[in-house]
Amino acid sequence: MAAAQGRLSDGAGGMDEGKDTGEDEGHAGSAAPPVPPAFRAAVDALRGARLRPQVEVEPTPAPQRLAPFAYAVEAAVVDGEQDLADGRLVLLHDPAGHEAWHGTFRLVTLVRAELEPEMAADPLLPDVCWAWLTGALQARGLSYGEPSGTVTRASSHYFGGLSARPAASQIEIRASWTPREGRAGVPDTAAHLASWCDLLAQVAGLPPAAPGDASVVTLPQRRDPQAR
Repeated sequence: MAAAQGRLSDGAGGMDEGKDTGEDEGHAGSAAPPVPPAFRAAVDALRGARLRPQVEVEPTPAPQRLAPFAYAVEAAVVDGEQDLADGRLVLLHDPAGHEAWHGTFRLVTLVRAELEPEMAADPLLPDVCWAWLTGALQARGLSYGEPSGTVTRASSHYFGGLSARPAASQIEIRASWTPREGRAGVPDTAAHLASWCDLLAQVAGLPPAAPGDASVVTLPQRRDPQAR
């Protein structure tokens, strides 16, 4: 498994929640602000997270304008050459606080998976997927606030030269929540990352990981976090 080492500067499309920080892009050449200790500790905890090996985690550029500091990872649940589910998790930090977050940290996620036809036809599927998200957090005893998001179900039908392909359906979960801050104002980001991987695995159809599963691995630490 690759290290969950996200960069904190470059932009990444597909996640547009949050406010514009209002910074003047003409100051791009100025020195970056120092990384707050709370954010550094939160990133260090992410790097030390123990995750189930079926979820492959890779670095990805963090969005530029959602918060003064951001860290991002992407992940996929892989079976052979097939991706059963994939997603991105972004940790945002605004030391001054954010009115909509009701805190100084925010987690933003996108999760996608292909669906079996009978599951795609279930009218309760969006409610079930949202329950999977909140249930994954609650199962690890995590405290959080201000959850919001959407669950989107889409179907593709093929015609002409592609008519031999069977119809396909996909579920997409976009969500964000405020992790409650603990000691020194730092949330338990490692546990939030682990719960997010639980969600990915559940969406992919994998059984729950057993408590104390020795097969989980620790992500190696590499580069220091930076402000954008």
